[in-house]
Amino acid sequence: MTGTATKTLEATLAPPTAHKERRLHRTVATYRRALEDAFESGCDTQTAVNDVVTPYNLTSYAKDALKNYVPKLRGTYNASELDDDHPIRFTNRGWALDHSPERIHEFCWKVPQAGRGTSFWIPLRINPEQRDLWTDLLDGDVAVGEFRLHQHRTSWRLHVTVEYEIPVPETPDDPTPVGFDIGESMLLAGCAFEQDGPTDPLFVDGGRARHLRKEIHTTLKRLQERDAAEWRIDERFDHYQNALTDIVEKTSRRAVEYARGFKDAVIVLEDLTYIRESLDYGKWMNRRLHAWAFARLQGRIENKARDAGIPVKYVHSHHTSQTCHACGHIGSRGSQAEFRCTNDECWVTEYQADLNAAANIASRLDPWGESLSWKPADDDLPRGGSACDCTTEHREASRKSRQTTLSAYGSETPESATDLVGSPAVHGG
Repeated sequence: MTGTATKTLEATLAPPTAHKERRLHRTVATYRRALEDAFESGCDTQTAVNDVVTPYNLTSYAKDALKNYVPKLRGTYNASELDDDHPIRFTNRGWALDHSPERIHEFCWKVPQAGRGTSFWIPLRINPEQRDLWTDLLDGDVAVGEFRLHQHRTSWRLHVTVEYEIPVPETPDDPTPVGFDIGESMLLAGCAFEQDGPTDPLFVDGGRARHLRKEIHTTLKRLQERDAAEWRIDERFDHYQNALTDIVEKTSRRAVEYARGFKDAVIVLEDLTYIRESLDYGKWMNRRLHAWAFARLQGRIENKARDAGIPVKYVHSHHTSQTCHACGHIGSRGSQAEFRCTNDECWVTEYQADLNAAANIASRLDPWGESLSWKPADDDLPRGGSACDCTTEHREASRKSRQTTLSAYGSETPESATDLVGSPAVHGG
């Protein structure tokens, strides 16, 4: 069984000659005038856009891209104004690539230009991690979508959207669920759920992320108050965004490598589709939570898992941080790292809270509990103080204590991938 995946290939143009640099700038200026003209004219159909952009000295590939893009700005994206740094968009009809292993920069792109015989070639510095896809693109083994040229300060960047077929991992008959909980103090807590309990947990600290998010807010605010140059603000913003992206990439890679260590692993993540709407922790906390793209880390884990042939499943997020993984009763989370079970018959007293949440996420892979949709009661708490109403199986107390106290994990420095960044607490409970 196969499916279709979409990915954006990235490349940086080699420093162009002065003549090519002028032509690139001229193309950018013309494209943005045409874009602004069509947008301000209120064009909402391809025909209307065509009437506006036809007189501009642009290649037909750029004009066709504008005809597809402009109507979406107000209709689909509900845009009220344009950013100053819109990339130049081209349809895939204008795509041309050349390759030679004898060159320093093996791949070259033919830059579309208006007029006959005016296009020119320019070398590309490709992302080495995407080399195989660039080769497939050259050989015609992947479908080319839209491609975009963007100026970033003194450099030029090319983004190419491609579609390609991949095998869809099938869920094993006897899977080992590996759950991951994303949080603020702990960016990632993961564990395999075997024999009704978490096995060999993984922790990735979130301290670096909290520091970066706080620093970016403070730094940009000060730069704006001082009327700093726009390039200076952009430079600092890009610095922090690159740092966050690096952390997300390393964390997702770590998660997939961890899951590969278990036989017939299935990665289990929380379904956070409606988490933004349901959050209400006060104005200050909500600002922090909404500043983080909840799905960003999950998306990278899913992409890397797919490439590694590991299935990924999503389960409901209700009460993962408040439910005891051992007995299924609702407990309490007195601090960020502490969970307490209130069931006197349960062997759990206090437990590492993020690990408890990860265990709950993993255990919900059970189709008997997860295949049914569940809506909370009016008070958003399971009735009777237990988790039996949220489709999580109620288990008897274990005869053998598997207590995991705070001292077992809290006293140690959590493993991290180069001080990986953390996200706000995203617990369903």
